[in-house]
Amino acid sequence: MIQSLCSRKAATDKLVEKIVKHDSWPIQPDILSPPLLRLTPRKPLWLDLQPVDIKSRWRHNWKLAQVINSHLVCDPTIRQPGFDLPRQQWSLLNRFRTEQGRCGACRRKWRLTDTDLCPCGETQTMSHIVESCAAYLGYALRMRTLFHG
Repeated sequence: MIQSLCSRKAATDKLVEKIVKHDSWPIQPDILSPPLLRLTPRKPLWLDLQPVDIKSRWRHNWKLAQVINSHLVCDPTIRQPGFDLPRQQWSLLNRFRTEQGRCGACRRKWRLTDTDLCPCGETQTMSHIVESCAAYLGYALRMRTLFHG
């Protein structure tokens, strides 16, 4: 959500900048000399015409966010390693990075199952599947080869 708000503000700033440069556009007077607000809950774009450095705002919001494994992403404004992977692989990689995939612990937390146990008997987390589970050893090896070459 933070990203979409920042992106929306960046797009609005770009549009306003373009409108200001074109004197002949009929919308320009409405932006530079806005009409009075008639509906109170509305927030027209001309109420916030100050351009904002979106990347620094995004970095700031990222540092404030309470996200699991947020330390894995130092700068959210750059493409992360693996971004060029096919979507299915990229999604799977991010599930393991955030530990929010289809494992027993998450499925129990989401109330999809009554148990969080792995077939090997331990609590099944995303890191358990990749790092220590004997039942998923072949799967873990395929994941490592897929993402590490």
